[in-house]
Amino acid sequence: MCLILFALDVDPRHRLVLAANRDEFHARQTAGVHRWDDEPILGGRDLTAGGTWLGVSTRDPKHPAAAGDTRLAPGVHTRLAAVTNVRDGVAVPDPTKRSRGRLPVDFLVGDSSAEDAARDLVAHAEEYAPVNLVVDDGVEMWWATNHFGPVARRVEPGVHGLSNGRLDEGWPKVRTGIAGLSTHVGDDPTTLLDMLHDPTTADPASLPHTGVPAAQELGLSAMFVDLGEYGTRASTVVRIGADGHGDLAERRYAPDARSETSTFTW
Repeated sequence: MCLILFALDVDPRHRLVLAANRDEFHARQTAGVHRWDDEPILGGRDLTAGGTWLGVSTRDPKHPAAAGDTRLAPGVHTRLAAVTNVRDGVAVPDPTKRSRGRLPVDFLVGDSSAEDAARDLVAHAEEYAPVNLVVDDGVEMWWATNHFGPVARRVEPGVHGLSNGRLDEGWPKVRTGIAGLSTHVGDDPTTLLDMLHDPTTADPASLPHTGVPAAQELGLSAMFVDLGEYGTRASTVVRIGADGHGDLAERRYAPDARSETSTFTW
């Protein structure tokens, strides 16, 4: 996942509206969004490491963890978690590190608050390759990273963007995405998915310096990335109301630009 845009307490109909693109090698084996058989998760799945880049879980108020949380209002309780890698030069796989895709899974199936999950990443920063984590427990949303600090921070209401740097860092795709979501936050998921399908690259003078070659940095500057064997594999829109009910739409892209869309509600 290389771009996550989210509006918290902005749209009067939805407490949270999230629009995200996942960029990955097309050869990496992936399952599109589905309800997992072995975990109470709705999301895509990385079939190499078994985790996810973005998922939600819902619980009935009778669930012990939900019933014991006095912060939660009556109704369905939805948890959301997502990750992006942090770009710091050309990535070199390190088999000693834990899977970053397990971070969302552990939060979605667990009982920890968003704050506790964010602070736990900071406490175990050295165990993961550079990563950003966004978690929402239905009451608060938190962002954490093990790289620039590390640091954990509560997300304030408003429209935010996260790519492969810090939260709200002014990368061109983050600025463009925040502006787009601000304009279309109340629109239907199809409009938001179309917004994410923007292949426009940035002015080279405005690019961040992350340690990758300039031509690659330029290609990665688009919201929708297409670098041949690597690019945007899926776009996802999640909308969650104050009552915990919501919907998720995912549009998946093949290397030849063909796409298919799946939609789920709860």
